[in-house]
Amino acid sequence: MVLHWQKALDHHWGIDATLSGLDGEYDLNFKADSGHVLKVMRPGCDAAFIDMQTGAIDAARKADTTLPLPDVIPTKSGALFTEITDETGEIRLCWVLSLVAGRPWADFLPHTDTLIHGLGAQNAQLTLALSGFEHSELHRDFKWDLMKAAWVKNDLQVIENVSRRRLISEICSGFDAAFPVLQTLPKSAIHNDLNDYNILVSGNLTTSPHISGLIDFGDMCAGPRIVDLAITAAYVVLGDVDAEKALVSLIQGYHSVSPLTPQEIDLLWPLLKMRLAVSVVNSTLMAVENPDDPYVTISQAPAWAFLENHGVNEGLINARLRAACNLPVVDGADRVMTWLASERGNFASVMGDDLKDAPIGSLSVEACTTPQNPFDMPISEAAYVGREYEEDDGAGSYKTWLGNYNEPRLVYTDHAFRKGPFKASDRRTVHLAIDAFAPAGRKLLAPYDGEVFCAEYRAGHLDYGGVIILKHETPDGDNFYTLYGHLNPEFLDRLNIGDKVAKGDAFCELGDPTQNGGWAPHVHFQLALSTDGMGEDWPGVGDPDEMFLWERLCPNPAMLMNLDDDYARWEPTDKSQVQADREAYFGKNLKLSYSNPAMLVRGWKHHMFDEWGRPYLDAYNNVPHVGHAHPRIQAVAADQLKRMNSNTRYLHPAQVAFAEKIRSKLPDPLNVCFFVNSGTEANELALRLSRAASGAKGMVTPNHGYHGNTTGAIDISAYKFNAKGGVGQADWVELVDVADDYKGSYKRDDPQAAQKYANLIDDAIISLQEKGHGVAGFIAETFPSVGGQIIPPKGYLPAVYDKIRAAGGICIADEVQTGLGRLGDYYFAFEHQGAVPDIVVLGKPIGNGHPLGVVITTREIADKFAEGPEYFSTFGGSTLSCRMGKEVLDIVDDEGLQENAQARGGELMTGLESLMSKHEVIGDIRGMGLFIGVELVTDRDTKEPATDAASYVINRLREHRILTGREGPNDNILKIRPPLTIDAEDIDMLIGVMDKVLNEVTCLMR
Repeated sequence: MVLHWQKALDHHWGIDATLSGLDGEYDLNFKADSGHVLKVMRPGCDAAFIDMQTGAIDAARKADTTLPLPDVIPTKSGALFTEITDETGEIRLCWVLSLVAGRPWADFLPHTDTLIHGLGAQNAQLTLALSGFEHSELHRDFKWDLMKAAWVKNDLQVIENVSRRRLISEICSGFDAAFPVLQTLPKSAIHNDLNDYNILVSGNLTTSPHISGLIDFGDMCAGPRIVDLAITAAYVVLGDVDAEKALVSLIQGYHSVSPLTPQEIDLLWPLLKMRLAVSVVNSTLMAVENPDDPYVTISQAPAWAFLENHGVNEGLINARLRAACNLPVVDGADRVMTWLASERGNFASVMGDDLKDAPIGSLSVEACTTPQNPFDMPISEAAYVGREYEEDDGAGSYKTWLGNYNEPRLVYTDHAFRKGPFKASDRRTVHLAIDAFAPAGRKLLAPYDGEVFCAEYRAGHLDYGGVIILKHETPDGDNFYTLYGHLNPEFLDRLNIGDKVAKGDAFCELGDPTQNGGWAPHVHFQLALSTDGMGEDWPGVGDPDEMFLWERLCPNPAMLMNLDDDYARWEPTDKSQVQADREAYFGKNLKLSYSNPAMLVRGWKHHMFDEWGRPYLDAYNNVPHVGHAHPRIQAVAADQLKRMNSNTRYLHPAQVAFAEKIRSKLPDPLNVCFFVNSGTEANELALRLSRAASGAKGMVTPNHGYHGNTTGAIDISAYKFNAKGGVGQADWVELVDVADDYKGSYKRDDPQAAQKYANLIDDAIISLQEKGHGVAGFIAETFPSVGGQIIPPKGYLPAVYDKIRAAGGICIADEVQTGLGRLGDYYFAFEHQGAVPDIVVLGKPIGNGHPLGVVITTREIADKFAEGPEYFSTFGGSTLSCRMGKEVLDIVDDEGLQENAQARGGELMTGLESLMSKHEVIGDIRGMGLFIGVELVTDRDTKEPATDAASYVINRLREHRILTGREGPNDNILKIRPPLTIDAEDIDMLIGVMDKVLNEVTCLMR
């Protein structure tokens, strides 16, 4: 059969090509290796039907050459389609299209907001391009014309499940309610079937996904443009996607090209659901006709999953989509805002006094450190929120002060503010009201005539306590609402729903913490233009990524307080300006992480927060060893700075206490300490110690190591001196291969790998001796971190140390990355190796962010060094630094953080191993405790580094608000090394999100 159609293709179109079959419901479709598709229609197909499709594609291509449509290839005679006899003698209508690149939407990942926005724009462009096309077939009667979708009501009995049948019936009722408006809209040619197999997407790891094809015009008809968009939307929301977010991106894309009316937008949701209802009813009817075809039932699953569990706030969806298009969230909203602005200055004062000069106090993420723990604020903190802003009023109390509208805050700690299961899930942080803080008992006045819409007591921790909502009406008959939260519930005995409240009436009073949810006395004063989808339980706080909605639905109430809009409105620091200033003020080689850098202003344990209060899981930063903003670290720093901060020229017990704590963790004979201000300075000192003790200069170090950024440290850091623009290898430095038993010369299945890697030291020693440098020592990150989170085979270091010491050298263990319990099973990495170094170097983590480093060595080496000039480090041995360092070590012990590293590291490795079994891009997983490397490869056999994949993964994880990094000579190794406080919930998040991202990688690497 294929040969017959190959000959026909050559005869009628002059295209000599090999054909292969493609799927088709009724017709034959062939892919030609010439870059074409031959479409052979079913016998009896009406020529008008093909004429419509070819004519529409041709018209759209001419109207908009940027559209990603196939070309209709005319026959040699110039016809857009022709009749050809098949092998059985049947006449078939045939036509040829150019092959459009890309994969079906259904088979492509990820469906990013940008991609969905682009789809909306392309949908609008296509509808505009088709708007002038007319054909009789556009008006045919067929089941996929959504204007005629009421047919499904006659077949509801085919849905046997009672609850599902009821659901479809309700969708039909919603469609019936919308239909009268739908009928009034203008109609034109629409594609009518941009489903997830008719949308093609292209993209890879380095090229952003984009719409590369819109195909299959077989279901075209005439209809309102919102029908076409609703059909596209019905498929965009299927699968693992945030439906509300996806719809916003889609409609914004469409609206940017072809502006929609509020009337049209309000139809999208009922039409979307009706399209899916038509789909499931139709497929169920087909299942009855073809009971042995399991695919029919399987194909329904995504639609049913959405219809039954979509999670969309249906009462709020119209406002959301209108706001996304910068349109009034409800009819009349623009009139209300105009009237409120015109009445500014005429409203009764809510607080009973003029607020135009009231002080402003910020509780923002940037300005305020309340709460200490952004995931748990006790009553003891809440009751004193903002106390620092209270100004004496001269009468034994304090002045009324205001809290900002649009202010991102971390005081909203309850799980109800999270929008997902994890601490780093999306979170509502942005204040949608103006707060007025004043003593409990202060009477509140109604700013304008209204009636009681809600009056109740909400007793939950940090809830509203007493709360009242008033409904108001403008002179034009438009409604708006005001909410008063954190009240004394005494009003419950005298206010009822529907009661009138006149402008200036004192209708309630501020509650104290026992009455108002536990807060410092204040009123949460909020304006809303509608209660649809909110009812009486308004969100007083919004998601920072949804402020396009909340600023329109619950706008700034400043007008009702007779204030200018910007008086009590927060504007966070402009991240783009900070980045621009940084680029202007700093060197170009001071790099930022991630393609979209994060601006982080707060931290707690293993989470950080940006300027909008978005939480990030920190799975990368090892410097805050015992967690960000640890209360004990804060207390020690504050206490010592109240006293003095001196140095080691003077006696102080803190110095001795710190040294004793360090020595307690180390084996003999490591018992002499030097305190410095960084790991870099520590490694510089280690070099001096080794040279003083050995009398030589030459150093041996593994390739791609990193030991600091001073001149001497760079000389022993191949990661730096061999980098682009680096200084190159010094004559007195010899490099040896990293003991990498995954990609190195000797693999894990070689029982002699440790010794073979150690033997590489021999040539390095000889070279240094021959050049006259001698061997001062060997320095290595015990487990190479920059080199790729390498765990050398056991026995490697003892063998290396034996060789170095035999040559008169000193053995230095750089434990900056691996020490202090991070490995779980071991406090230091050299313990795993069964070796005892001569010098141990500690850095960043020992100060938990405070600049501190430590060198520990033997008495013999220290005494040899003491024969030279005096050694002194101003800051390393300061009293503050010593107390900070000891506190870090105490916290590791007191809070069981080494044990936590062991437990969480085990869970992490188990999770990563499960991912490795699913994702071929993972070539190796290695590490210990919370020091983990995941090596990504394009091929497990060749172990070719997947550098682009690693870059993609860390940037996508950052978009999901998980911070990781990448290392290794080819930057293809994911580095996971969180603060030691990380818990099981966070491991679950990391593994779950990484699974999704690696699914995307698999797709993008095809």
